[in-house]
Amino acid sequence: MSERVIQGRRGDLISLDAADALWAGLTGESAMPTAAAVFTCSPIKGYDLLGSHVVAAVAQGGGWGVPEAEVRRAAAELNAVEMDRRDLVRVGPFGGVPLQQHSEGILLRWRQRIAQELREPAFLPQARRPFPLAGLDWRQVLVEQTHGGDAHTWWLPRSVVRLLDAAEHAERQWLQAVRQRSEAVNEPPSPHRKTKAARQDTTNPDCPDTAALRPYNGELKGLLYSALSRKPGVSRTVARWTCAVCHTAPAAVLDHCHEHGYVRAPVCHSCNTQERPDHLYSNDIRVAGHYTHLFDTKAADWLLHWHRCPGCRARTTLPLPHLAAWIAHIACRPLRPTHRRGSRGREPCGVLRVSWTGNQNAPRSCLLTVTVDFCPSGEHRVLARVPYREAAERFRTWLAVAAPAVAAAAGPDRLDDLPAQSRPVIADTNGEGLALF
Repeated sequence: MSERVIQGRRGDLISLDAADALWAGLTGESAMPTAAAVFTCSPIKGYDLLGSHVVAAVAQGGGWGVPEAEVRRAAAELNAVEMDRRDLVRVGPFGGVPLQQHSEGILLRWRQRIAQELREPAFLPQARRPFPLAGLDWRQVLVEQTHGGDAHTWWLPRSVVRLLDAAEHAERQWLQAVRQRSEAVNEPPSPHRKTKAARQDTTNPDCPDTAALRPYNGELKGLLYSALSRKPGVSRTVARWTCAVCHTAPAAVLDHCHEHGYVRAPVCHSCNTQERPDHLYSNDIRVAGHYTHLFDTKAADWLLHWHRCPGCRARTTLPLPHLAAWIAHIACRPLRPTHRRGSRGREPCGVLRVSWTGNQNAPRSCLLTVTVDFCPSGEHRVLARVPYREAAERFRTWLAVAAPAVAAAAGPDRLDDLPAQSRPVIADTNGEGLALF
């Protein structure tokens, strides 16, 4: 948008109407779905969120203005985000999670905000409807899936989920910094002590400095999740790290191995759900398309993350559901039939599913069965039956080629202090628990 068409400029500030017009013009070609009237439809509380960028609002002439440069910067950051509409993350509903009433101007707990909006009657007056989240029109990309009767789930593209997680973190840090600065101003000066807010003073009065996140460097290596999760203050400690997988978003949860009980690393909500299958039952999983990302595109990163568990690393294997998915997606790939689909050539047949009898505690009797579901011709069913020990040996061979550094760090010489018997896989049949994987 050229400079001459921006109305309402006062110095480096522009009015809210002008900011809305500028935001719409700059993000018109963005892959992310942006909302209209981001500034004017939301009550101003000193700032607005555009993506993961906080834009300070300044009182001017009886109204509000925002720095034009900050709007342009936020638009540039948003335009750089790519979105795959097929890579979806479930965002609700989840049983047992209480809805939080919307606090005006606060983005915190955006998943509950979305759930609240979707459950409101359609005839709710426009004036009472919540404003967009972080400048995004998430309804454009929301996917609702129905699973028999009235049961339904809501899904958003992973890039949107990551952006909203980052926006939530940015807003939380902003509010904390503003609160600390206010306390520092109101507290009487002391020659012997500096407040925490004063020590974290910022050089930019329009944008308080946020607490720097530190990379995860194995500080929790070898710790058991059952003991660590009960310690007070763990959630605050986790929030100080960046995600150990994507290295960009703030960590939110401790990912851990359910077979051996060890903590892997702090990860963000998006990465914590990325390895989760579309459907998981007690001994049966649907092998979703995102396994291409886990085992092909970003294989080295994810294998390193899984092998942060001492049990998996020492035995040079993966937890049973992960190993089963690997067998179906990688080892049985040449066995999967293809069908001609018009001008698009040949495409893989149906949807892969893998089930198993027995469990990892009795590897001699554990058998993995790879099946094709929803074949157009109905002629293909079972692709292969692979014993657990054969599956583990195939994985070791593949690991040495796919991620030699991870393979070199694994091996049977690190079996000390491991549990004598692996824990059984905990089944999650309703999708409400997000920590299994």
